[in-house]
Amino acid sequence: MKYISLFSGAMGLDLGLEMAGFEAGVCVENDKEAVSTVRYNRPSLPIFDCSIEDVSGDELKKAAKFGRSRVPLVAGGPPCQAFSVFGNRLGIEDARGQLVFEFLRIVEEAKPATFLMENVRGLLSMSITPNKKELLDDRRIPREFFEKGSLLNRIFEEFNSIGYHVDCFVVNSVNYGAPQIRERILLIGNRFGYSVEFPKPLYSNRQEDKLPPFKTLGEAISPEAGFIDPCPEIMDFSPRKLRYLSMVPEGGNWRSLPVEIQKESMGGSWYLKGGRSAYWRKLSYAFPSPTVVTMPNHAGTSMCHPKELRAITVGEAAAIQEFPSDWAFQGTTTAKFRQVGNAVPTRLGRVAGEVIMSLLKKIESEGKAKIPKCGHTITHLRPHVRTRTFWKDGESFAGDKCYYGKEHSERQLELI
Repeated sequence: MKYISLFSGAMGLDLGLEMAGFEAGVCVENDKEAVSTVRYNRPSLPIFDCSIEDVSGDELKKAAKFGRSRVPLVAGGPPCQAFSVFGNRLGIEDARGQLVFEFLRIVEEAKPATFLMENVRGLLSMSITPNKKELLDDRRIPREFFEKGSLLNRIFEEFNSIGYHVDCFVVNSVNYGAPQIRERILLIGNRFGYSVEFPKPLYSNRQEDKLPPFKTLGEAISPEAGFIDPCPEIMDFSPRKLRYLSMVPEGGNWRSLPVEIQKESMGGSWYLKGGRSAYWRKLSYAFPSPTVVTMPNHAGTSMCHPKELRAITVGEAAAIQEFPSDWAFQGTTTAKFRQVGNAVPTRLGRVAGEVIMSLLKKIESEGKAKIPKCGHTITHLRPHVRTRTFWKDGESFAGDKCYYGKEHSERQLELI
């Protein structure tokens, strides 16, 4: 079943949708290295290598050869940096933030039966207008524009105004079998008045849930799991960073260092509040991977290999995101890491695709809902997952202590 892919990137979301039975009919992506990746791996796929602002819904339908057929799905993830809690939180004041409304425009023009829009969790709390003093002092700006969550509410309202009911799911890829802790929000909309449900978590690190244990990093990239690195390119740490990381045990972070070395290595960051658990972080085969980042060799977002004194490779990062081993990323090493780190885990694409495929079958057989809905829901499906404890009651741990206590730690270590 063909669909329209927007903000396609390296096609992580699309590969997941393929697993659910969809086929990209056309895509839009303006990052030149990502475009090269799409063209290399999907040479026959029509691609608009320009800003989405320069493309219309009719052009996309024509390129995908929909003819008079209804478009079943428009899917994509508008660039999320402006919404991320790690970014500057400029929201729609930032040009990247405005692209979410370009996604909405394409939906309005193409009139698909359904849409899938994914983004970072930070969008949940984003305000329409940033809480900056010069803006707060401007009485012309409605006060509700500064409220947390006002941007997402505006997005809901805009979709509702063009006839789409929207169900928003706050999820974590590790709950569905990915070897990675990665929170995302998924907006699934349809113009037939149905409300949909997303599967409850299928894996857990809590014994009381009576579910299979989380997949671990070791199951994804260890030699024992049969992993063969398809792209051993690396953005490695500097000699200075490697010196500090050499003192950190597998699974540990800056908490594992002597206090004086902590202060020396972290500088002013040592005095900040918060866990800062990614500083001088060394991964562990016994636990799921933390969220794959675009710059794994930074001190504050360190992704050091569990057994070797180096950053993880492009191929290892891609395996954590569950890209197929034969998916060849194009561009510089930096560009490849950017594509992998910005991608949606293929696992989430597949699960969301299965939900949408079931919805489309229902629409095909039953038409419009008997009691149509046109509003929104927000459902949290255990999105915030903690697996390890690095510091508790004044005691430092080497990242091998499970957040849920001793019996869970022993169970996790049995999986190594």
